[in-house]
Amino acid sequence: MNIVHVHVHVKPEFVEVFKQATLENASNSVLEEGIARFDVLQQNDDPTRFILVEVYKTVEAPVAHKETAHYAKWRDTVAEMMAEPRQGIKFNNIYPEDSGW
Repeated sequence: MNIVHVHVHVKPEFVEVFKQATLENASNSVLEEGIARFDVLQQNDDPTRFILVEVYKTVEAPVAHKETAHYAKWRDTVAEMMAEPRQGIKFNNIYPEDSGW
């Protein structure tokens, strides 16, 4: 499994619109063959901060995801909503080895 945590800081006036666009992207992303999970998290004490947890089945899946129309739409829609550039941090799962996804 390849896991990416995408940290996003949104301008306060765009929080609700960002959530709508991100939920649309996530609901389409989970339909992709290479995606095992796609979570959208909003920070409790700072609602302008989000983490997208993207779990990919293969190393090729993130590349395929970034080639989809729904990703391109999301990327272009939310670009000006961000207070700072988003940051993706990549992880490999070490336990459990076989998550069953």
